[in-house]
Amino acid sequence: MSAEGEGEALRLGTGGEFDRLRAIFASLGAAARGLGDDCALVRIGTRTLALSIDLSLEGVHFRTDWLSFREIGWRATAAALSDLAAEGAKPIGVLASVGLPGRGRGRGKGRRDPATEIMSGVGAAARSVGASVLGGDLVRSSRYLVDVCALGFAQRPVRRSGARPGDGLWVTGRLGGAGLALRALAARRRVPPALRRRFAHPVPRIAAGVWLARHGARAMIDVSDGLTGDASHLAAASGVRVEIALEHMLCWPGATPLAAVRSGEEYELLVALPTRFGERHAGAFRRAIGLPLTRIGACTAGRGVRITDDGRPITPPRSFDHFPRR
Repeated sequence: MSAEGEGEALRLGTGGEFDRLRAIFASLGAAARGLGDDCALVRIGTRTLALSIDLSLEGVHFRTDWLSFREIGWRATAAALSDLAAEGAKPIGVLASVGLPGRGRGRGKGRRDPATEIMSGVGAAARSVGASVLGGDLVRSSRYLVDVCALGFAQRPVRRSGARPGDGLWVTGRLGGAGLALRALAARRRVPPALRRRFAHPVPRIAAGVWLARHGARAMIDVSDGLTGDASHLAAASGVRVEIALEHMLCWPGATPLAAVRSGEEYELLVALPTRFGERHAGAFRRAIGLPLTRIGACTAGRGVRITDDGRPITPPRSFDHFPRR
């Protein structure tokens, strides 16, 4: 959710989770401002403060038999920082609240306290982008949870709502790795080290977001629920149709393009850039940031998401939804 000035809530994509958010926005009425973006944006003098909050819950976002407590802390923090990246913001700090079950879970003989381990991961993720841990809270809960609020400043905030027909649609990095790792973990198969790191140690694309904001990004969103779903939110907020060509996708080795657009928790950036932005600029991005930037489609007049495979339309795969419609 975001707040900037007196703007109305942004239009959201489809799905049960977003039906519920629309109802919440309506109930808030005049108490809310500009909801629906990756971050809250608050003008402070000549600068814009960007704030994001992201909750990770055991059994929904992570499992303690798949990840160490330090990795759980890192992933939860990376998710919140990724929202700052999607606004083109530079982080200054995070606050983290941690929920811990009572005695008897997670603290074996000779093991460090799970709260200490989780916060060690939170601190490591914050330091990786030049931020600090500013505070937090501890509470007893039935399951482990980590709730992270990230704060930063944006020189030129990039919302989801700025895409226009004719803009190119680009994505950073490679997609599909997190999905491959998740399937291997669920099947109890060995996960190669590089693939496991992709899942357990995602990198928030802060430098990429700042670079793209400086070079004309019109709209941006991080890929957290799957490319299809996140593209639909950008399309709805901007009032455009998003067209994606699977054959242009840059995928993690072993991932098919169709699996890559379904894969969540990738934390890459999906960005709409003006027509003048081309392969020469993408090369400059790669030299500056060390990541590929791939054009996978375009924004056109209309609404929704259209996906093609070698020119043939296909049904967009469903993305993750916390509250799927019955």
